[in-house]
Amino acid sequence: MRFVTVRELRAKSSQVLRDLPEEGEVVITSNGHPVAVLAPVKEAGLEETIRAFRRARAVEAVAALQQASAESGRERITMEEIDAEIREVRQARVR
Repeated sequence: MRFVTVRELRAKSSQVLRDLPEEGEVVITSNGHPVAVLAPVKEAGLEETIRAFRRARAVEAVAALQQASAESGRERITMEEIDAEIREVRQARVR
């Protein structure tokens, strides 16, 4: 996998795009940090590629939520506590 800076992408975008099918994914970095991924696509598979990226982002988001829950201790909450919280929020909305 190739890493390309934003500056290099600006200066050599046509070359980066031309090489993309052979390179596979290219990681774009800014100040040494990854900010984007370029991936080759074919017109026929564009929608499926977009769906795959969205699924991957959703899985990543769920994993982050699960980790935050475990770190805060919320993963041990009981169903009764969940129901009580829901009732409390619903009552506050009625007021």
